[in-house]
Amino acid sequence: MSEWAQVLLLFGVGALAGFINIMAGGGSSITLPTLIFLGLDGALANGTNRVAIFIQNIFAAASFRQQKVSAVRQSLSLAVWTLPGAVIGALAAIRISNRSFQHILAIVMIGIVITMLLPTNRGKYPTTEHGRRNWLIYPALFVIGFYGGFIQVGVGFLFMAALYHLLRMNLVYVNMHKIFIVLIYTLPALAIFIWSGNVNWKLGLGLAAGNAFGGWWSARLAVKGGERVIRIVLSVAIVIMAVKLLGGF
Repeated sequence: MSEWAQVLLLFGVGALAGFINIMAGGGSSITLPTLIFLGLDGALANGTNRVAIFIQNIFAAASFRQQKVSAVRQSLSLAVWTLPGAVIGALAAIRISNRSFQHILAIVMIGIVITMLLPTNRGKYPTTEHGRRNWLIYPALFVIGFYGGFIQVGVGFLFMAALYHLLRMNLVYVNMHKIFIVLIYTLPALAIFIWSGNVNWKLGLGLAAGNAFGGWWSARLAVKGGERVIRIVLSVAIVIMAVKLLGGF
């Protein structure tokens, strides 16, 4: 396959992945195997994928802000708790891999979709734009940051579960904070992959163009469709990814 054909393939794959990532999560379960199919080893594919994630979230954050869905100060206060974990995770990612953890993640994701679909006591803890205070969010963000720095696949599901269940935040704002948090912690993680020589810039930028395109339009749909559309896309994405990680296809 020629280099231009590879770039065009990655743009298409990236557009789909970007749409899924912003609305729900799991887009990296498409992009990472594609990069490996094109000849990149695991660490190089992992690092190259971070270029697309970073640029995708810049465009998605701009799209949310254009639609007046933004809370930068709160996003930063949440993102800072992920940074130590993300750095440790990225350092681990350039040395080891852990297939068994993917199986654990699949089980966790099934639990996430079940709990999101179950009825909750909305009279006691209704969802709001800014959520409620809960100190458990801080250790949760550190752990999720580690996982995101390590492998990235499915991290959006975990952020959404933490913000939704622990803070009782509206899903539109959950998505907005999620992409801002990932944008922030991806920067040091990407720097580690660049430092270790695990980024293919040509393929990474081709993928990033697609991710940015899909992420921009996904953010617009998330705001216009509201929580109902997000719940549907999120549930379908989680089930598909969980089955895939468990070896279903």
